[in-house]
Amino acid sequence: MKIGVVTFPGSLDDRDALRAIEMAGGQGVSLWHGSDNLKEVQAVILPGGFSYGDYLRCGAIARFAPIMSSIIIAAEHGFPVLGICNGFQVLAEAHLLPGALTRNHELHFLCKDQPLRIENNNTMWTSGFQMNQEVIIPLKNGEGSYQCDDATLNILESEGRVVARYLGQDPNGSRNLIAGITNERGNVVGLMPHPEHAVETLTGPSEDGLPFFTSILHQLVGR
Repeated sequence: MKIGVVTFPGSLDDRDALRAIEMAGGQGVSLWHGSDNLKEVQAVILPGGFSYGDYLRCGAIARFAPIMSSIIIAAEHGFPVLGICNGFQVLAEAHLLPGALTRNHELHFLCKDQPLRIENNNTMWTSGFQMNQEVIIPLKNGEGSYQCDDATLNILESEGRVVARYLGQDPNGSRNLIAGITNERGNVVGLMPHPEHAVETLTGPSEDGLPFFTSILHQLVGR
């Protein structure tokens, strides 16, 4: 199964995402921001980093990259997309996910191993987890505070669209400890922590991030 990973100017974790895909048993395919060609991949990951230097707002310029025009159309028709950290910010700017990611409440960049609880395993990217499974995945961001209006928050909570929630003290001021969300269809997921940095114990705190990548492969096989 071919999973594409987009490289924007300023992407940092595209190679890590490609490696995680390979470790999960898939074939990682590099996608360039300046092309609208998805190269016949079956899913796409928008990786972490600082796309276009985070000018204007995080993800605000990347949202208009040529590759995003193809991704937005495909996602609206059920194509699987995972946005990690900066990728989550891009998805919010593209209105594929509701809300916005703002400056951390203490105005500091965070880098820590973060406990999470998986609260929705019905998406294409989380089906390999158990409901309410607790995991440890690295978190590193300066603008990772998830914010939305009350009406949107009520929809996310009532429809079970919170994918992952921070455990313990809120690290960045996100509403309701939200670490990740999904769209209504479950094909688009945004996650602030970095599962690609938790795929082996040699280089990460756990292997808890690997199911994000094995989940999508199993879902694609079942189609």
